[in-house]
Amino acid sequence: MISIVNFDINGCSYKLPVVYGTNYYEKAINISKLRENTGFITFDPGLKNTGITKSSISFIDGEKGELLYRGYPIEQIISKCTFIETSYLLLNGELPNTAQLKSFSENINKFNSISQEIYKILDKIPMSYHPMGILSSLTCLLPTAYTKNSIKEKDMYFNLLAKLPILAALTYRKKVGLPISYSDYEDLNYNLDYTSNLLKMFFSVPKKYYKRNTILTDALDKLLILHADHEQNCSTTTVRLLGSVHANLFSSVSAGISALWGRLHGGANQAVIEMLENILKSGGNIKKWVERAKDKKDSFRLMGFGHRIYKNFDPRARIVKKVAENVLSELGITDPILELAKELEEVVLKEPYFMEKKLYPNIDFYSGIIYQAMGIPKDMFTVMFALGRLPGWMAHWKEMRLNQEPIGRPRQIYIGYKKRNIH
Repeated sequence: MISIVNFDINGCSYKLPVVYGTNYYEKAINISKLRENTGFITFDPGLKNTGITKSSISFIDGEKGELLYRGYPIEQIISKCTFIETSYLLLNGELPNTAQLKSFSENINKFNSISQEIYKILDKIPMSYHPMGILSSLTCLLPTAYTKNSIKEKDMYFNLLAKLPILAALTYRKKVGLPISYSDYEDLNYNLDYTSNLLKMFFSVPKKYYKRNTILTDALDKLLILHADHEQNCSTTTVRLLGSVHANLFSSVSAGISALWGRLHGGANQAVIEMLENILKSGGNIKKWVERAKDKKDSFRLMGFGHRIYKNFDPRARIVKKVAENVLSELGITDPILELAKELEEVVLKEPYFMEKKLYPNIDFYSGIIYQAMGIPKDMFTVMFALGRLPGWMAHWKEMRLNQEPIGRPRQIYIGYKKRNIH
């Protein structure tokens, strides 16, 4: 394999080292000394061709439509692991044995409560505020409201895995008008697994027995796994950048939540549902909307199709489609939105225009349908995404700190005024 790349600038010859990933075809030119040696920097809007780190957490082969967590294919993770096992894998590099999993779960349960101060703050927040704004704010406040003493680093990961679902549940209950009781979250429910307990915190009603729904639990567990990590996406890069300046884990994750809030990132599944609802309200004429999407002069775009990385089927989309069909079938729900989505997918996949551009369905195309079937409001979809992405964010923050990576500091090409004087 090539280890050095030779190139010329203004008649001068330079050599740059080549960096290889685990797979031989994943290669990069190390330009870390480029400006120092040549006076040049690279220009790469959106960082689409720039590797900012070396990571061993997840890997995407966009051409093959392949996603690996620590080397394991996502299809195997989904069929053989729970979300908590997946979280352990992402954070520690290997799947847990029975004793490790028991200890990991017990450590999470130790932090399954929040400070009364958080309840007081939440009580003052208007119901009109967006759930993602509430979640981000409360997450950033956790370390100060939780304890007067600093939190040990080994406990931070358990702390967030325990507390973020509580904050999400409290946010949901406030939004829909369900009562919020401080004591509800003091009682550690060891009889329920992590995901079942998450659903209980969302949907339990006072003085009524909460019955675990295995169908919804399994579906949500799979959604959390599918969202757990996805290389250097916008929110993950945000978490790593904050970590590079030694911001604490809570504020770094809070920033990641805010980045995920963006409509083009985590908000895409909500946009898909809204698009399908609009198509249905207008009569359900799919071909009309497909033609609009093909028209370059029309601003309309089909949400849920295409991905910056995948040039084939998003492997998560295949899985989540089956999950959506299973949930609605088992619950006896006839959802015209799902039927419309399946019909739209079938039409698009037969259109040469979309196939040439490799615009296949992505995970966002079906995930919102599942959340809606569960009773999750549209503006909470991205909150659920954040709960799934949490172990990935923490794994990247941990990896970045262990590698002692330098402060993230991109360059720019200045195009403003030249130096001038005030007259």
